[in-house]
Amino acid sequence: MTTYPVRRGNIGSAMAWMVGLSVALFWIPVFGGLIAGFVGGRKAGAVGPAMLAAILPGILLFVLSLFIGALLGWIPLIGQLVAFITGMGAQLLALMNMVPLLIGAVLGGLSSGR
Repeated sequence: MTTYPVRRGNIGSAMAWMVGLSVALFWIPVFGGLIAGFVGGRKAGAVGPAMLAAILPGILLFVLSLFIGALLGWIPLIGQLVAFITGMGAQLLALMNMVPLLIGAVLGGLSSGR
């Protein structure tokens, strides 16, 4: 009888797949995020790590938009306007992508069978 090693999910790999596929499939509004979440959820191996891998890129995008806002916000009027538009645009994109990505991640984590 042959025993196969147990493959465990990797959150970093799942995040990379989710981000890469989200960027590649941005032109498919809802289904691109679902596909990216499903593949990342399968790579994560379970529902918990899949949800964590789906949420962490959104948090990183939020922190990055705060840093960009801080870098440009010191310029009077124009810098503050650019910082506001950058921050709000990043938040809107993250929110629009987060819901299908989370649904796909849960489905992918459930279907991985581990």
